[in-house]
Amino acid sequence: MELRHLRYFVAVAEAGSLTLAAEQKLHTSQPSLSRQIRDLEDEVGAQLLRRSARGIELTPAGRVFLDHARSVLSQVEAASEAARRVAHPAKPRFAMGFLTGHELTWMPKALQILHDELPNTDVMISSQYSPLLANGLLKGTVDAAFLRRERGVPDLAFRLLVKEPLVVILPRDHRLAAFKAISPRDLAGETFVTVSATAPVLRVIIDNYLKRSGINITPAHEADHLAMGMSLIASTGGVGLLPAYAQNFLPSSVTSRPLKGDAPTIDLVLGYKKSNQSPILRLLLSRLDELVARASHKTR
Repeated sequence: MELRHLRYFVAVAEAGSLTLAAEQKLHTSQPSLSRQIRDLEDEVGAQLLRRSARGIELTPAGRVFLDHARSVLSQVEAASEAARRVAHPAKPRFAMGFLTGHELTWMPKALQILHDELPNTDVMISSQYSPLLANGLLKGTVDAAFLRRERGVPDLAFRLLVKEPLVVILPRDHRLAAFKAISPRDLAGETFVTVSATAPVLRVIIDNYLKRSGINITPAHEADHLAMGMSLIASTGGVGLLPAYAQNFLPSSVTSRPLKGDAPTIDLVLGYKKSNQSPILRLLLSRLDELVARASHKTR
């Protein structure tokens, strides 16, 4: 008796037809299948199947044999799978998320640290708005994320990476582009482009800075992402405030200038779920100072 005899018998029993089992499940000829079943019955020493008006039916001996045949096949598959896992262990996976635009600085350095220590790890990368990254951390679909210090998420922990100063983004031919640095009062009366609800932490920092500066500005446009912000500034001749990393993505028609005085900053942090026990996460956290040093060296 061979395993194929058991598989053929189970297929016929489940299909209730030699013809259907042969054509649809086993992809063999019906006469060949009939011979295999007869050989099995000879080996067992009992009739397992009989023909009826409704097709193929199990005999009482066949019903008992079917349960055992399924059990044997299930155990063989389990044994095979266990052997495959030992011979070819699955690579550990680690999901990292990046606030869109920060991949350029942080992703190569983070990947280098992980691959140096854990070369067999599959690192999955995603790029999203900060609130979506925080949600991914909470759901467990992201293990670590480079994002803003989002509020109202007590299950998350944040480690500071860098404080990014805000700079003025404006068209290259704008009158304020002639200045080496721009005062917040210089922004009064200008078409102002701000960020939308996709960046709630940044929006609060911008609004609070303008309020502290005594500037009453009603934004003319809201941008969901960097590309949209640049496009609005270029097309409307307006100005906006963005973190310094945005300077890596300026089109030729747009430039930047620092703010005079004490410019506001926004934190870029590494976020993770407090309950996440991933050893890969622990490794990344243990090398955070090195990661910051590598990224800072690149931006200089």
